[in-house]
Amino acid sequence: MVQVLQNLKEEGKKPSVITLDNGPEFISKALDQWAYENGVKLNFIRAWPNLQRDGHIESFNGKLREECLRRKFGLAI
Repeated sequence: MVQVLQNLKEEGKKPSVITLDNGPEFISKALDQWAYENGVKLNFIRAWPNLQRDGHIESFNGKLREECLRRKFGLAI
């Protein structure tokens, strides 16, 4: 996850806020440290999200896992 964000930063596409669920790839110390060092706010949704309210976030996070982490880095998530 940190490598994906670092690549975005290097391309000039660093986000100012990232809304996350509480999946294991999103609660790491490495991600927390990267966000702090790069001035990115991490906004965690509730542990049991309201899918009507947070469905777009859950959908994005699922796509991120599949397209970026699994395919590009071969991670088993």
